[in-house]
Amino acid sequence: MAKYDFQRETRTPYSECYIVLESEVVVGRLDIHYADVVVHATLNVEETVTSDEIQDIIDDIEGQLLDAVGIVRQEVIIHVHQGRDLGVYTTSDFEGTNGGGFRFN
Repeated sequence: MAKYDFQRETRTPYSECYIVLESEVVVGRLDIHYADVVVHATLNVEETVTSDEIQDIIDDIEGQLLDAVGIVRQEVIIHVHQGRDLGVYTTSDFEGTNGGGFRFN
């Protein structure tokens, strides 16, 4: 049974972005990019995630996301990064102020 859930944030014809959840707690983020021959994915996980848990996440990615679209493991490259989330920088104005450029939200 899958230990991790994936909540899609966005989808384009060639990519998808997911939040990785364990028991409704965010433990990472996954970006998948569909190229012609190979799929490139970037998995960013929190500092506390162990190597065994990273393997479990990758197994769940294969079982829940890649199998659903007919992609086999030999066609996928997953880059794993580990660290802490520093926040989101955006040009969107969520607080009603007008200021150009990227800002931390």
